[in-house]
Amino acid sequence: MTDAAPTHGDDFIIPQAWSSYTATEHATWDRLFARQQAMLQPRVVPAFLEGLDVLRMSKPGIPDFSELSERLMRATGWQVVAVPGLVPDAVFYEHLANRRFVAGRSIRTPEQLDYLEEPDIFHDVFGHVPLLANPVFADYMQAYGEGGRRAQALGTIDKLARLYWYTVEFGLIKDGDALKIFGAGIVSSHGESVFALDDPSPNRIGFDIKRVMQTRYRIDDYQQAYFVIDSFEDLLRQTLDADFGPLYEELAALPDLDVDVILPGDKVLTRGTQAHALAQAVR
Repeated sequence: MTDAAPTHGDDFIIPQAWSSYTATEHATWDRLFARQQAMLQPRVVPAFLEGLDVLRMSKPGIPDFSELSERLMRATGWQVVAVPGLVPDAVFYEHLANRRFVAGRSIRTPEQLDYLEEPDIFHDVFGHVPLLANPVFADYMQAYGEGGRRAQALGTIDKLARLYWYTVEFGLIKDGDALKIFGAGIVSSHGESVFALDDPSPNRIGFDIKRVMQTRYRIDDYQQAYFVIDSFEDLLRQTLDADFGPLYEELAALPDLDVDVILPGDKVLTRGTQAHALAQAVR
């Protein structure tokens, strides 16, 4: 499959063209799926595994978005739509606010199994879509989209993007006395699925919206800090209860925090060594 200049409208939606996938591309999906599903069993939040079952994503081959959306619509009223790649912020938020998740349709090559600069269909669909079958998380995603439309009008997208990064992409969640993965950037990464929970390097800090939105993040390596939510219900409640207008004004007067900073008021679950980041810095 090629994505050479696909035609799209203002919403950036294009046909998935599922019949155009090659046997190699389907085999790449199956290899990635089997590897991640096996390693995630004891690590990922149970709602993710439940979503895999509800959406029948263990079916061999790259999922057909029309079939996936039919099941997802029955579960939570969401659907998956294909786009050429990354879309403008305004388009992204508009889709989320209307319970549409945008996903790229191309898949990495067999040589790129462990690293890809831009999200592909495995990250977008395997990483994100199973939790959209969870009603509470599905509501959070819609609320985030609605918040994104307001943030655009206020010119505060950079702050709100940090909330998405540290929850939807790289969030951890409490599960009794254990920590579990739920962020799609971790779930779809073989290496970070281990690093996020087991490595002594990163800080793991209790979730607080203001703290998260004040914190920079890195896109070029494993995270130096992960924020841990108590539950999806609490994440949704904090998001709906937050008065974002005054919060943005407060954040504008505060300095951004580096990724390795620990504040006196932080609820620190793990004070990391930062050994991984320090080792990368001297290379």
